[in-house]
Amino acid sequence: MAVGQEAALRVTALRSNDGAFPLNPEVFIGSTEPGQWRPTQPTFQQPMSAPWMGGVTPFALKDVDGLLHEPGPPHLSSGLYARDYDEVKALGARFGSARTAAQTSLATFYSGNFFAQMNTIARSVALARLSDIGDTARLLALANLSAADALIVAWDNKRTYNVWRPSTAIFEGDNDGNPRTVGDPTWLPLFNDPPYPDYTSGANSITSAFMRTLALFFDDDAYTFTVTTPVAGQGTRTYGRFSAVADDVVEARVYMGIHFRFADEVARRQGKQAADWAFSHVLRPLE
Repeated sequence: MAVGQEAALRVTALRSNDGAFPLNPEVFIGSTEPGQWRPTQPTFQQPMSAPWMGGVTPFALKDVDGLLHEPGPPHLSSGLYARDYDEVKALGARFGSARTAAQTSLATFYSGNFFAQMNTIARSVALARLSDIGDTARLLALANLSAADALIVAWDNKRTYNVWRPSTAIFEGDNDGNPRTVGDPTWLPLFNDPPYPDYTSGANSITSAFMRTLALFFDDDAYTFTVTTPVAGQGTRTYGRFSAVADDVVEARVYMGIHFRFADEVARRQGKQAADWAFSHVLRPLE
């Protein structure tokens, strides 16, 4: 207990000026320009949640720009944008969707708190496969450090690129300069939008970092395990690969109607890279 308390005090002191929870946080409401995020009706016009988070000092990464560099979201006039626009419009709609019952179930299963859900997975795997408390502590620390760093990068992207959510994009589809995107001012997502920009996905950042850490720690992506959800009435899901959970979360966020696929896929790559970096640079084994 004494060692744990001392470690906590030192980490708290180390992180005391890391940029988290500033006294006078920015109130960010985006822009009404095409392609730009702004508060949406499904979230009762809330400003961006925690706009400061992209400026928090990472835990393992040297900085948010040097490692996880991506070219940014596709241009509104591009074919990629139109493709992902049509996909989420068809599969993520609250009413009249082309989504199957299985796809709706997947969206609901992965609609809770991702840090809680991913930590539950990591703890269950640790209980099944590890007998040393030090190994368990290292696994959980690596997973959470890399996920936190990936989330910081995601929030930096959100604040930098300020990409609108599908609900706004589809409402304004006839005004975005792309003749292939047909607007629908009555369209609503299956789940209400979180109050922050689309690109990149925080949920996929967290999930990818956790699943990649598990695969690296056990030197194998293949492992059969069961996942639970904090969402009542959704049962469990069994997987044979850690990466399969990351696959499903990419799909789930599209089916929820709250993300374009490009926002999910970039976040997944960033989470993986954050895990690779943490695993090779911090909390290295003594032997």
